[in-house]
Amino acid sequence: MASLAARQKMAKGEIRTEVLPLRKFYLAEDYHQKYSLKQYHDLMRELTRIYPEEKRFIDSTAATRINAYLGGYGTPEQLDRELDGLGLSPDGSRIIQKLVSGRHNRSWF
Repeated sequence: MASLAARQKMAKGEIRTEVLPLRKFYLAEDYHQKYSLKQYHDLMRELTRIYPEEKRFIDSTAATRINAYLGGYGTPEQLDRELDGLGLSPDGSRIIQKLVSGRHNRSWF
């Protein structure tokens, strides 16, 4: 409700989206899973070694967080605070830091 109220303030017209409790959750199709992350083959190779089974990869909080950063959600400062807990190698950590920092500097999010 707070999110709807915040969007309502920014909107030029009335937002008529109904907010209801979640009754059932459906996973997105495979090709939508971790879409942003799948665009970065070096990171995908690394995460595939960590999570060889597709279900474990999809369910991984670390892979979800990495996907979100690559999709433009989060700041370099937030990434720095949680980077050690994502399980990436030093090379993987440098790759995502560079990508997130570059996007932030270009105001992509």
